[in-house]
Amino acid sequence: MQTFVNIFLGCFIFESIGAAPIANTIIYDSEFYDIPLGEWPHPFVYDANEQSDQLETEFGTALPSIIQESYSSAPLTEEPEEEASTPKLLDGSSAQGSGVLGPQTQDGLPTCLLCTCLGTTVYCDDHELDVVPPLPKKTMYFYSRYNRIKKINRNDFANLNNLKRIDLTANLISEIHEDAFRRLPQLEELVLCDNRIRQLPELPSTLTFVDVSKNRLGHKGIRNEAFKDLHELQHLYITDNNLDHIPLPLPESLQALHLQNNNIQEMHEDTFCKTKDFTYVRRALEDIRLDGNPINLSKTPYAYMCLPRLPVGNLI
Repeated sequence: MQTFVNIFLGCFIFESIGAAPIANTIIYDSEFYDIPLGEWPHPFVYDANEQSDQLETEFGTALPSIIQESYSSAPLTEEPEEEASTPKLLDGSSAQGSGVLGPQTQDGLPTCLLCTCLGTTVYCDDHELDVVPPLPKKTMYFYSRYNRIKKINRNDFANLNNLKRIDLTANLISEIHEDAFRRLPQLEELVLCDNRIRQLPELPSTLTFVDVSKNRLGHKGIRNEAFKDLHELQHLYITDNNLDHIPLPLPESLQALHLQNNNIQEMHEDTFCKTKDFTYVRRALEDIRLDGNPINLSKTPYAYMCLPRLPVGNLI
């Protein structure tokens, strides 16, 4: 039985091989088979220059004629280098010579790094400054409270034509140059309270708010007619200054006058009103504080006839 099976398998395999397709026979040409490479009739020599020229010709002819003309006719020109943009300050002004964070302070730091600059406002509160730092030209509001500034120089606010508010509360200021504020064309609010000022400088006529409370102005600290030409002034605070008189004349625009805790001892009937014009009414001046002064307001009743409200103070 085993022999029969072997014979059957052998016949099956033989028939399968005979039925398989015959592959094409590769015929090698033996004419050059044994010839050395140097003796071949057509040696294959690679010329790099020739191939490069051929490739350049092929690529050149492959481009459309219009493109070829544009390449050949357009002269090669160097593109101008873009000028480096000038850095700007936080307020938009040029930073040349002053740094992108504002002008340099005496500590070697830019103002807007030493202080805080938000838009056109500069905050330098509680930084132990002993001088006014240089400010960006477009500063509108400047706060330098609770520092150690002792003197305001003539050029501390020079060329700051947009400056509207200065607040130097709680410093050690004892001296202010006569022209420190006078040349500021848009200054509206000046706060110098809680310092050591003995002489008030000349003020610009654009001011609407002045606070010089808690200083040392005394008898001679305010010149005659210091507020006469301040036609826009609305609020005037001169408390705690050891004043012995009310500074006159006061502008018609004034709405609030605070003079409490001074040494004012007398008042005239024409201090606020016009004694010769009984029809005169001073409607704007509604807030007068004279409390804390050694003055008896009941002694001058005609001094308040033109006012909408009586001053606050001693009546005995």
